[in-house]
Order: sequence, then C-alpha cells, then structure tokens
Amino acid sequence: MILETDRLILRPWKEADAEECFRYASDPAVGPMAGWPPHADREETQRVIRDVLSVPENYAVVWKETGLPVGSAGIALRGGLVRGEKEGELGYWVGKPYWGRGIAPEASRVLLQHAFEDLGLERVWCGYFEGNRKSEKVQRKVGFRHVRTDEDVDVPQLGEKRRLHVSCMTREEWLENGRIVP
Repeated sequence: MILETDRLILRPWKEADAEECFRYASDPAVGPMAGWPPHADREETQRVIRDVLSVPENYAVVWKETGLPVGSAGIALRGGLVRGEKEGELGYWVGKPYWGRGIAPEASRVLLQHAFEDLGLERVWCGYFEGNRKSEKVQRKVGFRHVRTDEDVDVPQLGEKRRLHVSCMTREEWLENGRIVP
C-alpha cells in the first residue's frame, strides 16, 4: 500500500533505500531517543530494512520534493503497547535535517486515517521516552491523550531502563476531532 499527503509519500521500504536510511539512522541524535542505537554501517542498515522496517504497515516516509526517504512511520499490530485485536501502535522517526518541518505529524495523521478507516482499528497507542520533547509534541499535535507513565521500562537495544509516557487515541476520539488529515 502507498499513502500520500501533499508533501509525503509513505511506501514500503526497499533495499535501495539503504544509503538514505543510513544517512539519518547513523546520527546519534535520532535512534537513541526512540530506543535504538545509531546504525554502525550500511550493512546494518540493509539488515534493519530487511528484517525490521519491511514489515506490514511500516513505511518509508519519502519527501516528495526529493523522492528520497527521510524517515520511517508505521502502525504495529502486535507487541509493544498493543493488547487487543483491534489495536495498533503508531511509531515514527525522522532524520535530523528534516526536524521542525511537520513531517512526523503529517505522516502520523495519514497513518491514523489508514488505521481507523482501512484497518478497522478501534484504538491506537503511541509512546515516547522521557525527554523526547519532539515526540511528545507530535502526539499532542495529532490529538493523542496521555493515559499513563510507565517507570523502568526495558529498552533492550540500548541495555537500559527508561520512563515511558503512553498516549492513546480511540476511533471515537478521531471521529470527534473531525478526522484531522493532512
């Protein structure tokens, strides 16, 4: 599936995206805030594209102006915060040169529309680690409501524990907010 907004195309990842993905995923300002270490080399990025990013409902976020991926966004349907069949978890990251351009909220809105209209989800979860103000702002901007804070959450890829702020949006909340889409 391909999703589109005025400025973005969300499409499946390709192995040919490894160079651009590595450019952003190797930046120490990007991954650790989301709970994963910076990529060490292009081979790691290729493996991550193949084994992690190329799962159903996960997308390369492509900046239409350049035709190149600038981040990743998706709806996980299992694991993490997901507890039921009609639930999903929104996740996203954007390369540092593209921060502050509204890309994560724009991608999130089209993914929420897809989650509620096409996938038939009733609830979408999202979380951010303590100190990740950018992710906190994205969630607030698109209409998530904070539901709890979990202490001492394992972050296995970094070998540490963190405080996780958990937000949620229900189908009803999305409908009440006027189906805010880009």
